[in-house]
Amino acid sequence: MITSLSNGRIRHLCELISKSRLRNEERLFVCEGFRMFEEAPDKLIKEVYTDENTYVEMEECFLKTPSSRLGRAFLRIKELSKKGVFVETVSENVLKKIADTKTPQGIVFALSFPEYNIEDLGEGNILVLENIQDPGNLGTMIRTAEGAGAGGILMTDGTVDIFNPKTVRSTMGSLFRVPFIRGGRIGDVAKTLKENGIKIYAACLDGERYYDEVPYETRCAFMIGNEGNGLSQEAVEQADELIKIPMEGKLESLNAAVSAAILLYNARKG
Repeated sequence: MITSLSNGRIRHLCELISKSRLRNEERLFVCEGFRMFEEAPDKLIKEVYTDENTYVEMEECFLKTPSSRLGRAFLRIKELSKKGVFVETVSENVLKKIADTKTPQGIVFALSFPEYNIEDLGEGNILVLENIQDPGNLGTMIRTAEGAGAGGILMTDGTVDIFNPKTVRSTMGSLFRVPFIRGGRIGDVAKTLKENGIKIYAACLDGERYYDEVPYETRCAFMIGNEGNGLSQEAVEQADELIKIPMEGKLESLNAAVSAAILLYNARKG
């Protein structure tokens, strides 16, 4: 059992949680909680840590009700260990150190980045995110994309790190099911979409038509811009059509995640 906060593995986990550059260099990130552990593919998981009390509780659940979430987690940890995954118990204070939440569930694990390319995108509509800055917004949009049957998400260089702990938690597991591609300028992203025959709609205040006036008859992409500044002029110029969401009262814009949900679910009807 690891009890020291200065243990090399523990220090490394803490750095992965706090430093996006290290995550990108090593292609590793950290998750916590039993739901995320259940969702994560075996092939990605590299290390698993539980505190001693949680481990005992998992074992008891496995013996009494093996089909319970804790029982399933205990069995999976055993199977992962047999496959060479590093598994270790830690003291309660160490678990709190490597968890990003105030009340951790008792399990933390490190895993490799999911990797996708354009061929991995599904047949549904595509969400294009330019310079989204709020981790919670990004996580919510990934969940929304799954719920609306989107084919995937493309993100520009300026978008917040998808492996930020808050983003990861906000996805509630959708991170492992929705294909995504990170990086590139908005012009490069738009070029890729057009080469694949995907029509691009940009959500902005200067839209030519309201979003629900458009007959979305073929696969399309929706551009959503930065929470404060909206889409860049470059993004607007790359769009095949500008669309808008009606605003009542004195509102100038909606939350980016709300806008994404409205557009994806409305187009899903087509």
